[in-house]
Amino acid sequence: MDKLELMKKANEVRKSIVTAVHSAKSGHPGGSLSAADIYTYLFFEEMNVDPADPKKADRDRFVLSKGHTAPGYYAALAHRGFFPVEDLTTLRKVGSYLQGHPDMKHIPGVDMSSGSLGQGISAATGMAISAKISGDDYRVYTLLGDGELQEGQVWEASMLAGHRKLDNLVVIVDNNNLQIDGAVTEVNSPYPIDKKFEAFNFHVININGNDFDEIAAAFKEARQTKGQPTAIIAKTLKGKDVSFMEDQVGWHGTAPNDEQYATAMADLEKVGEALCQM
Repeated sequence: MDKLELMKKANEVRKSIVTAVHSAKSGHPGGSLSAADIYTYLFFEEMNVDPADPKKADRDRFVLSKGHTAPGYYAALAHRGFFPVEDLTTLRKVGSYLQGHPDMKHIPGVDMSSGSLGQGISAATGMAISAKISGDDYRVYTLLGDGELQEGQVWEASMLAGHRKLDNLVVIVDNNNLQIDGAVTEVNSPYPIDKKFEAFNFHVININGNDFDEIAAAFKEARQTKGQPTAIIAKTLKGKDVSFMEDQVGWHGTAPNDEQYATAMADLEKVGEALCQM
């Protein structure tokens, strides 16, 4: 899939994020929108996955460590064909398999239940170790929030990953600089993020996480890196492409009302129209 196709797909993913959260009347749009390009690249370009066989043995694994941004994860999975896009409007509703956080027992394409921050990278590290022990060549990807880096368990897992030289593990940090209580710099600064991962023996790549050229180059570099896990520090814009949500901490975990939903979808339609002119 070329860059323009990926950009169009990411726009559809963003529309689905906003639609799902609006339908649920709760959820986390801001961090889902910031990571939409990363979700899109992972599931449409980078990862070896098959919607027709979600549990195939040699599939690449993905763990959403910042599990609250499930709307973005679900939207990417749905558009990739793991389940119907129409089901996204059942998000967080009684009886729906699309819970507020990922559930590996009920959602096709979900490899690990997550939501308790810090635990996802630990699970991903375990999966990567398992592949090394069994001689399997699948790769493991995990997406963290920058606020999540305040969890000590993140660094315990990182220490083990670096020690075990897990070059089949890619840690992506969605660095939008905002967490639920404010800017990460004000709550409990994790900076310099790159230097911290380097200290734990990671190969580190800094990118604009909303630029597909930089995303593609980073994942290519990660594949070529041997003897070290890779950390991709992806600088992103929280609430990207929705005018009133961009870089606004209040949209970390707030659902748009009907009027806001209409504005958001109009914003995303304009982005889509601009892409069609390219």
